[in-house]
Amino acid sequence: MKSTIASILSSPNLHQDYNVYGWVKAFRSNRFIALNDGSTIKNLQCVVDFENFDKSLLDQITIGSAIKIFGVLKESEGKGQSVEIEVSKVEVLGLADTDEVKKTILQPKRHSLEKLREQAHLRVRTNTFGAIMRIRAKLSYAVHDYFNSNGFFYVNTPIITGSDAEGAGEMFKVTNLNLKDTPKTTSGDINFKEDFFGKETNLTVSGQLEAETYALGLGNVYTFGPTFRAENSNTSRHLAEFWMIEPEMAFCDLDGNMDLAEDFIKHVLSYITEHCQDDLEFLEQRLLQEEKSKPEKDRSPMPLREKLDFVINNQFKRVSYTEAIDILKNSKPNKKKKFDYVIEEWGADLQSEHERFLVEKHFKCPVILFDYPAKIKAFYMRLNDDQKTVRAMDILFPGIGEIVGGSQREERFDVLKSKMEELNVDQDELWWYLETRKFGTCVHSGFGLGFERLVLFATGMGNIRDVIPYPRTPQNADF
Repeated sequence: MKSTIASILSSPNLHQDYNVYGWVKAFRSNRFIALNDGSTIKNLQCVVDFENFDKSLLDQITIGSAIKIFGVLKESEGKGQSVEIEVSKVEVLGLADTDEVKKTILQPKRHSLEKLREQAHLRVRTNTFGAIMRIRAKLSYAVHDYFNSNGFFYVNTPIITGSDAEGAGEMFKVTNLNLKDTPKTTSGDINFKEDFFGKETNLTVSGQLEAETYALGLGNVYTFGPTFRAENSNTSRHLAEFWMIEPEMAFCDLDGNMDLAEDFIKHVLSYITEHCQDDLEFLEQRLLQEEKSKPEKDRSPMPLREKLDFVINNQFKRVSYTEAIDILKNSKPNKKKKFDYVIEEWGADLQSEHERFLVEKHFKCPVILFDYPAKIKAFYMRLNDDQKTVRAMDILFPGIGEIVGGSQREERFDVLKSKMEELNVDQDELWWYLETRKFGTCVHSGFGLGFERLVLFATGMGNIRDVIPYPRTPQNADF
């Protein structure tokens, strides 16, 4: 039977025959093949008695080639591995020209992350990206496992939509009109009535509004799907296409929302610390080496696995926005104008530098901020009795700042309607969302977590483009 390298190394059966498929990482002295099949970061050493194999066959076993090995698993006589395959048969399944390999990132040497992005179709075959993508896959499984175990129903919300859930207007248009000859109205505007959907449509920025309607019938639901932002941000934290996790809960207030978000994050991070130990160890060592060249002030406050344990084992500190503003206003970096964005008054929109200060310097634990000014938050967040704050919450992490944003939703029809009017949100487009407040309205809450931000934190990587297979960013839609 075909066996994965991960299964062989985790439960080795000595003196048993194995069929193993993989790609050649190294071939030393015409004798030692380092084979990897992607199931683990570890290679399997396969030992060839070159005197019993044709030279023409051995010449085809080059770095990057795909091969099939048949042989017996034995204790290793050399250092660096406990077991190895004594090869009795080799079959070359896919050749890899040595001269061509030298032009690619498959060449066994250290490559920059920028170089790896240029060859994104090959980068998963490097140790770094193999580790990242295995962790990403495990995190994805843990997300579904958590919600299924807690009685949530998985809902697939539309990718093509006529609404702008955030009200920010940074959306990608969807059309099948002839762009060289678009139909016009009598006033000279594009006539979207002649488009495929008969109206202006976009790629979704969030499945939240649709998920809310399903929570008001199924109780607890969650979405986990692609979302899109046409935001011209060339930063290490933004993508134009990314995945969002968005649970919505009926009969749940902001306190329950914060409880669930904290429990959820701890569950998924605990899952990878248990099931991705080899990959996390590799990434931790990689980051430690990388940070040796950085000034001490720019280094991570703690190693990768310690950082994950820090989140898993610490109670998240809950702090009101108002208290956080007072802390920031009176902090040394603010008084000495070390912040890029100096905090001067209540109502300021917090930046990543402020969020990280609260987590890493002041409280020294993950922080949940709540009760934000209504003016800097979306229309659907429940207005507090003070008429100036809303029942919003953000979860802040070390090294990354905001990772979760959520709120108790505004369930009162009149209040929601007046907020939409005040913020110029199209009520005709969202008539169905307003209507849910007419039929058995109730307290309900939810949050959104950008999956790539979670993977970024879990892997310790510094750029969000390196935790998604094919990043979509301004001026870049390659592959």
